[in-house]
Amino acid sequence: MLTDMSTSRHGTPDTTLPVAEPPARRSHADAPDTGRLFALLKELEDGPRRNAVREELVTAWLPMAHRIAGRFRDRGESLEDLRQVAALGLVKAIDRFDPSQGAFESYAVPTITGEVKRHFRDRMWAVRVPRRVQDLRNRVRVARRELTQRPGSPEPTVAAIAAHTGLAEDEVSAGLEALESFSTLSLDAELADGDDGYSLADTLATAETSYDVVLDREAAKEGLRRLPERERAILYMRFFEDMTQSRIADRLGLSQMHVSRLISRSCALVREQATDRR
Repeated sequence: MLTDMSTSRHGTPDTTLPVAEPPARRSHADAPDTGRLFALLKELEDGPRRNAVREELVTAWLPMAHRIAGRFRDRGESLEDLRQVAALGLVKAIDRFDPSQGAFESYAVPTITGEVKRHFRDRMWAVRVPRRVQDLRNRVRVARRELTQRPGSPEPTVAAIAAHTGLAEDEVSAGLEALESFSTLSLDAELADGDDGYSLADTLATAETSYDVVLDREAAKEGLRRLPERERAILYMRFFEDMTQSRIADRLGLSQMHVSRLISRSCALVREQATDRR
């Protein structure tokens, strides 16, 4: 403590002069001393003066918000966007802080950190998953890191993670699946193991013949409607009931040759009708 002491006429120290106050304690080495501003902010009503004090507080504590944002870099989000989110958390902390409850930094750090984490939880998932699965993902991710901290540690099994976290194995499996769901890969991305220019979509695509069948059936409907009832019945027995021409002839009392001619003629009419419609 620094003491401003003077000497009286009798050579004895005069201790009646004021003593300098020690500097205010700060929770961080470079934390700004803004106690007076917070006290003033609490007293002021909404208006230009209060907004000016609030802005001064934001400016003073913004470096701390940027430091917190920097802890989350390299997680798929740009540092500039993270700083914007951290600044939003700082503004919320300033608006909600009660100076009588302690140091601002102790209140602001978890508030800003929580805002950044919520940003990752709610905005950064390429595929929206339930909150429960997000929590499982975080617990599984932490458990995997803890179980593999020692050099040479094998990749932990589902059973090992379940034992470490107290989760059921199916919950661990859901968390492991969610680990791979945070970001997506474009279907146009080229495969890394070849120079042939194939994309991921090329490996997933398959020829679907059912679409052609649907188109053919739709195209044939009008032609089938125009056939006489007997010809429609013959085509149904031949192509849907898989009956031979001999059996159809016996059922209808016709010769096999006549049934063959009716089938050929009916198919030609339906084909012509379908071709004209296309």
